[in-house]
Amino acid sequence: MDTINVKNIPEEIYEKIKLQAKANGRSINSEMISILEHAVHRLTPMNVEDVLERARETRKLTAHYTITNEEIDRWKKEGRE
Repeated sequence: MDTINVKNIPEEIYEKIKLQAKANGRSINSEMISILEHAVHRLTPMNVEDVLERARETRKLTAHYTITNEEIDRWKKEGRE
């Protein structure tokens, strides 16, 4: 495993990482690795074929369901009354 040292972390950020680590039941080091993994995966370009395949699968699962205008209007109003 490689090591990265991060210097001059603003106190506010460090405290937030500490709280997040505690909430997730992790050490600060494990939380930082999780944060880095998430950031790296977000920046990794998507494979277009994988995205298309997921879209096709979603269409198969939802092809039998039609949403009506009445349903959409009801969903919009839910929680607003």
